[in-house]
Amino acid sequence: MPRVSTDQLAARRRQILDGARRCFADHGYEGATVRRLETSTGLSRGAIFHYFRDKETLFLALAEEDARRMADVVAEQGLVQVMRELLDTARAADGALAGSAPSNGSHAGGGHAAGADTENDHPNGRHPNGRAGPGTAATDRSWLGTRLEVSRRLRTDPEFRRRWQAHSGALTAATRQRLERQASAGALRDDVPVAVLAQYLELVLEGLVSHLAMGLPAGDLDAVLDVVENGVRATSDR
Repeated sequence: MPRVSTDQLAARRRQILDGARRCFADHGYEGATVRRLETSTGLSRGAIFHYFRDKETLFLALAEEDARRMADVVAEQGLVQVMRELLDTARAADGALAGSAPSNGSHAGGGHAAGADTENDHPNGRHPNGRAGPGTAATDRSWLGTRLEVSRRLRTDPEFRRRWQAHSGALTAATRQRLERQASAGALRDDVPVAVLAQYLELVLEGLVSHLAMGLPAGDLDAVLDVVENGVRATSDR
């Protein structure tokens, strides 16, 4: 019996994750039945659960993947940029961007994510490591759908919340480290501790996710994010 290479195993795992992401985005966690997961991934339940112990483990793997992706964006461009890309993804999913280019960090206010440097704004949502950020064609609506489902389950499922808290430190750490670097550079207001600013930005992110999860319009929320961004900058930069 031929041995399966590491690349083949990784490709199969990626196939399962990509298919499951679409399924969870389309049907929610409860609606993503094993049969639907089979259809979405093109694989049998035996193949799916050979790689992931159960549906919960599969969903948590997707949530962790998204947290790492957001942490990458935060490290390079700040947490406000994650929020802007969430808005872009929501608008693209609703067809609201027909005939206009996604902002990818460029918006009505003309600002950048808190503490972002101009050279870190990458066209097409690409970052120096070559990975696509949320809001690009590579992640599309399913990225947002998974993030909204994570937010819903954190509010309604204590066991998921417990498991998630054990794996969700990457985003918090990236936000804190980014803000500490910007504080050292004199780019942040100095009358509020970095820990408080980090918590403030995380609360705004969760509020935005809840807003989108309820199906409310994105509208001109870029202007709201401008206010958030300016609120953490040093006075001389506002």
